[in-house]
Amino acid sequence: MITPPLTVVKCGGNPAVDAAGICADIARLVHQGHSILLVHGGSGEIARLSGRLDVPQRTLVAPDGVSTRYTDPDTLDVVLLALAGSVKPRLVAELSRHGVPAVGLTGMDGGMLRARRKAAVRAVVDGRTVLVRDNHSGRIATVRPELPADLLRAGYVPVVSPPAIDEHDRPVNVDADRAAAALAAALGADRLLLLTGAPGVLADPGDPTSLRDRVEVAPAGAPDPSATGGMALKLIAAREALAGGVTTVRVADGRTPDPVSRALAGAGTTVHLAGAGAARDRSHEEVPA
Repeated sequence: MITPPLTVVKCGGNPAVDAAGICADIARLVHQGHSILLVHGGSGEIARLSGRLDVPQRTLVAPDGVSTRYTDPDTLDVVLLALAGSVKPRLVAELSRHGVPAVGLTGMDGGMLRARRKAAVRAVVDGRTVLVRDNHSGRIATVRPELPADLLRAGYVPVVSPPAIDEHDRPVNVDADRAAAALAAALGADRLLLLTGAPGVLADPGDPTSLRDRVEVAPAGAPDPSATGGMALKLIAAREALAGGVTTVRVADGRTPDPVSRALAGAGTTVHLAGAGAARDRSHEEVPA
């Protein structure tokens, strides 16, 4: 357990998300005595580098409609370069610019995030469910929180991203939202804030004014029938964090001024877990950043 109460913030990789604004807000809160761990993705940077390096991008759609990135060996190289070589250094430098000592980590460092890679995943292609192999993605199996916990106690802000390390000690891509949820649960965090390029969970994904103040997720299966793509994965991550003991989970807008402070004050969508004793969902084995 970290003292003072810990907040885990996930900075989405959508280019619309104001990463600099998130860092500035985190810095203000840290200077006020808050303890914060920052997790990040990098979908925008991955797409940009993939284009520059001529690495085709492919999306897998599971039978329940949840979409994830297909991570072949070339894409895994792009993910490593984008997250560890581009996005993370910028976040660490931005926090440093505001007088906050930050340390950049991937899930591989210290064996912090261990994942189980599946040899094949199910995806719908041309209306048929097929098995896709050679996908270097996985699902987090265990968390070793000692390294980020020590850094937090020493006054640092850990900045964490995929990849994780698999059972064969190789890098494997994992979903950054679910990585944030796993870390929040393992560290005994009080709050998990998933900051994204939308106001929160929308009743109508095409209508940004249809914000839902509260969403209740089922303990297993599809988290919410109206959520698709990345939002569905965010709700799965929220469910896993709540099942792991995190008290408050919110999906909130990462494009607004002071996004972390606003989310702490209740902005966005608060996610609740239906029922008690919920088991973690195991239906999505490929979970890229």
